[in-house]
Amino acid sequence: MLKQLAINSNTYHGFSLEEAVKGASQAGFTQIELSAVKDHTAHVLPEMSPKQLREIKEWLHEYNMQCAGIGAHSNVMRTEGIDNLLKSIDLAVEFNCPYIITATGDSHHDSDIIEDERVLARNLEPVIQKCEKLNKTLVIETHGNNYATGLSLKKLAASLNNRVKINYDTANVVFYGNTLPYEDLEESADCVAFIHLKDKRGPFNEWNFPAIGDGELDFRKVFGILKKADYRGPISVEIEFTPAGPSNLEEVNEAVKRSYDYLSRLLE
Repeated sequence: MLKQLAINSNTYHGFSLEEAVKGASQAGFTQIELSAVKDHTAHVLPEMSPKQLREIKEWLHEYNMQCAGIGAHSNVMRTEGIDNLLKSIDLAVEFNCPYIITATGDSHHDSDIIEDERVLARNLEPVIQKCEKLNKTLVIETHGNNYATGLSLKKLAASLNNRVKINYDTANVVFYGNTLPYEDLEESADCVAFIHLKDKRGPFNEWNFPAIGDGELDFRKVFGILKKADYRGPISVEIEFTPAGPSNLEEVNEAVKRSYDYLSRLLE
């Protein structure tokens, strides 16, 4: 499973993509999930020029890094969110990766309540059709008030299309759903195609997501569940620190390196 590891470039929120690629590569990662969130971490965006996209590809090549997915969080209950997601699928083509990642609401403060799933299904229809056409998989993250657990997303995915799978965030299920990621992951693993591997510390509703191994989640148990389910998709490491954020780039790089070393020992 070590070969399935990737770094989520959102870990380097507030820093450049080049800094993210370099730091993650030096830590040992060979895959990266590119964050394409306009209102948060815009490391890559659909409106970037061919020259900008070419430069990003050159950085990836220089540091021997492959793109594992495009993290394009969009509020799919709004027209502009669907438009953004549709354009972001082109980035998955551009960077030759199979996955486009979103939640159903805003990337942060996702508090909207979806009262009619038929509206959600109708909104996602063109996105699913484009994924079908371009052979991409839409993975919806455990995130926000509506779909905080793997089981809730498994039910949603079953009602949509087999192009729709789960992006299981191991800490979001705690933060948003007050649910530990063990039994829930076990019961939804057959629908999981992408993992955000994130640690959690403190009360369930406290924003505290440290380096992997520094928090309170039992990753030996998580990987046991994934192995039993024969999970073969990306495992994208995400560190979101506390609301204060990291003090500098060195702190981020140290957390990324510590996470990789911890996982290397765990998975050897």
